[in-house]
Amino acid sequence: MGAVVSCIRSLCQTIGSVLMAIINGIASVLQAIISGIASFFMIIISCLTCGKAGRRRGGGTHTTSRV
Repeated sequence: MGAVVSCIRSLCQTIGSVLMAIINGIASVLQAIISGIASFFMIIISCLTCGKAGRRRGGGTHTTSRV
């Protein structure tokens, strides 16, 4: 009787491992797709702003004084 219980337990562990591997694979694919989309939008934004996003306009100079 103990062999039957051991066999059923091993079967359940194997099914659980397979399900976790499938979920892990799906999560990895989704992460790669989202990362690719984010990179694509970053390239588009950089191209539209000529790579100058966040820079200040104006001809002011920045001086530092030494003490």
